[in-house]
Amino acid sequence: MPTTPPPGRAAPPGRSDPSQRIHQSRRSHRSRRSEASGARRPSGSPLLLLALGHACVDVYQGAVAALVPFFLAERAYTYAAASGIVLAASLLSSVAQPLFGALTDKWPMPWLLPVSTLAGGVGVALSGVSGSYALTLTVVAVSGIGVAAYHPESARMARVASRGSHTAMGWFSLGGNLGFATAPLAVSAVVATGGLHASPLLIVPALVGAALCLAALRTVNAPTTTGRSASAATRPAGKDDWPAFLRMSGAIVCRSIVFVGLSAFISLYARQRTGGGEIAGTAALFVLYLGGAIGTVAGGRLATRYGRVRVVRWSYALTVPAVAGIVLVPGPLLYLFVALTSAGLYVPFSLHVTLGQDYLPRRVGTASGVTLGLTVSVGGIASPLIGAAADATSLQTALAPLIALPALGWLLLRTLHEPAMPEAAMSEVSMSEAATPAADPAEAAASEAAAPDPARAVARAPHRDLPRTTGP
Repeated sequence: MPTTPPPGRAAPPGRSDPSQRIHQSRRSHRSRRSEASGARRPSGSPLLLLALGHACVDVYQGAVAALVPFFLAERAYTYAAASGIVLAASLLSSVAQPLFGALTDKWPMPWLLPVSTLAGGVGVALSGVSGSYALTLTVVAVSGIGVAAYHPESARMARVASRGSHTAMGWFSLGGNLGFATAPLAVSAVVATGGLHASPLLIVPALVGAALCLAALRTVNAPTTTGRSASAATRPAGKDDWPAFLRMSGAIVCRSIVFVGLSAFISLYARQRTGGGEIAGTAALFVLYLGGAIGTVAGGRLATRYGRVRVVRWSYALTVPAVAGIVLVPGPLLYLFVALTSAGLYVPFSLHVTLGQDYLPRRVGTASGVTLGLTVSVGGIASPLIGAAADATSLQTALAPLIALPALGWLLLRTLHEPAMPEAAMSEVSMSEAATPAADPAEAAASEAAAPDPARAVARAPHRDLPRTTGP
């Protein structure tokens, strides 16, 4: 039976005080648990920089729609011609984003973030310089390509910094929504100083955004280079679920047509329905974008409690009566329905991104390019059709079909299942290792042989930030 040596006498070589061994074992256990827990905690500073940079980039997505009323007023464009400018920004962006996503699947290209931010800003800044319609289409298309190059790589980096947390990804998406929301105000303020010819002032957000992107790259890459390379080999790849991904993409297309159609024409429609002037139209567009900020944050929190797929389905169902209110209800109540529509369209926004990445775990960049790019930007293709219908009938008649699209999206989502998240399996493995105290070499070898397989764990382990749900 071991005994403690009397005071003043050292313990025999090879032996230690049992109480000391117990305390050391407990400290080692707490240390490993703390390290495992910290590995799953989202990185706040990189996410903040990425979110702010996202806001600066998405100013230019919102700015194109915000410029439409001024193109109509100063250049006497028709509805169809004005919506063609929206199409120019959307079409190349919708094609280019999956291509940039496929490239980032093979080679991480963080340098794209500042370069694409500047390209997006330069295109919009030059859109008001010349009265040439062809030149305006060209520079707006350049802006669309810049925005397309930014999103897949930024979504990949945000996923790394967020450790897979829905709430953290919601804050990253919130940055983009705030950029959308401030675009009408920024455009109105710039145009008020000198008309469309003052558009070069719109380059300022791009300069700020490029600086933020450079700071984010230093913050994300420096601490995660070794850790990420070490964990890359143990990250379970999973299996791509293309049928589920394509059904969700179809629903996002429906959402995109509604959002882009309203973005292009809600300012003009609000003037008609409320009897107000330019301020009434700008306020409606601002509400449409600002409601998205609330919806995105709420989406991450709701998904943590109820599951992503369920929250996405609810959002599409509730958007149907909200869009109907915009089209059918006159007067100041229009703004209430615009806010409800915005929240309904944006609650699932960040959830689309993480769902797409988890349906295609082997092609995260491609999934981000499609969910953030192709399916979102394709709504711009429908804008000329809405504009042509408005020229032939009325704007209210042209917007009426938008009521049915969220319902169609809900039908596509009915049978969608909740995918497993790779971070869930790695979290389970880390906690299993952290819960095992230090042992003899023979015991450590036996424990290693019995360690959980990450590839199996990913199929059964829910994410710490998400209750697992399956089925419709």
